[in-house]
Amino acid sequence: MPRNHTTSYYAATARPYTPFDRLEGDIDTDVAVIGGGFTGLNTAIELAQRGMRVVLLEANRIGWGATGRNGGQITGSLSGDTAMSREFRRSLGTETEDYIWNLRWRGHRIIRERVARFGIACDLKHGHLQAAMGAKHEHSLRALADVAAERGMGDEIRYVDQVGVRDLVDIPLYTGGVLNMRNMHVHSLNLAIGEAQAAASLGVRLFEDSRVTRIDHGARPVLRTAQGRVTCDTVMLAGNAYHNLAEGRMRGALFPAALGIIATEPLPEDLARQINPKDLAIYDDRFVLDYHRLSADGRVIFGGGTNYSGRATRDIAAELRPALERTYPRLKGVGIDYQWSGQAGIIPNRIPHLGRVRPNVFFAEGYSGHGIATTHIVAGIMADAITGTMAEFDVFDAVRRVRLPAGKWVAHQALALGMWYYTLRERMDTGRSAR
Repeated sequence: MPRNHTTSYYAATARPYTPFDRLEGDIDTDVAVIGGGFTGLNTAIELAQRGMRVVLLEANRIGWGATGRNGGQITGSLSGDTAMSREFRRSLGTETEDYIWNLRWRGHRIIRERVARFGIACDLKHGHLQAAMGAKHEHSLRALADVAAERGMGDEIRYVDQVGVRDLVDIPLYTGGVLNMRNMHVHSLNLAIGEAQAAASLGVRLFEDSRVTRIDHGARPVLRTAQGRVTCDTVMLAGNAYHNLAEGRMRGALFPAALGIIATEPLPEDLARQINPKDLAIYDDRFVLDYHRLSADGRVIFGGGTNYSGRATRDIAAELRPALERTYPRLKGVGIDYQWSGQAGIIPNRIPHLGRVRPNVFFAEGYSGHGIATTHIVAGIMADAITGTMAEFDVFDAVRRVRLPAGKWVAHQALALGMWYYTLRERMDTGRSAR
């Protein structure tokens, strides 16, 4: 039996849809995609639009993993942009910075166009604040706004000082920030369901409750499930932190980190307007950050405190309530209706991991907490590569990778120690800037 969606706000308010069948019997196709999250769904759409026969296999339900559990923010932030600048320069030379800047916004366009074309009801809204918590953040965010202005986006992206922030949100912690009206937020599970239906309308054959247990590699790989098999020319692995078919180049490149998110009870309309009158999605500029926004029905969806230790979080609401109330003092004692966790695929240098484990078996993983926009970008790059246009794929494939230590426990402790170091250093910097 497939595992149902987690106990999230998204699952509780998802659009009803007719579940896709379980794979039974044998199918022959051009491309088999493993994974029904944003990467898999959008790679399937891109390939179908190129005239390919596509089968998509999901072990549980569409959007079951990080796709249906995230904070719902669609931003132009690339958490690995510094490493990208260094690594991509070996392939792109002087074009590197232009490429990275334009890459930031490509996913936004794809999502807007897809939502409009297929009429996807997913509460898509514009408006985002990247907030500073001290002088160090203010400096970096002013620089970001300056770059946006230089590149002709000053009408959409601008820096606001502490007084300006208080006009946007009732959050005393923030000392400045970048207001970005190109960034968006969304009911992520409804976006995924809509994209699954869009894929089906383009001829993609989607199957849920169809866990791939083995791949028989060869000139035409065979994917085996409990009740059926798919023979294809090309395989696309799109499981991210939830895949269990890793081999070769994929081993040790990705680290699953636990995320916790809560959703409050619906707020009175006047209170929602007081704390977030512009209906912005928000995250702060810390290395381990908090992120939050209002849902369509007036709840605060609040996430943060990423857990890199490998230990399960027992009571997410209890762990996140102090941060929620510190951020929004008016919400002290507010009811919390939903709490849930998920896994993000973290890459040590934060550059998404694209590659092949065999000549006809591709993979994409590792969005490091910035997955909604990035998955849509990566899906197009992977579809290009599968159909023979390798230029962008080769840029990512050439990135030098740091492998995490062998053994799950050792890897967890190594990464947790690194996160602790950066968090401590940031707290010390914030404390100095406050004096």
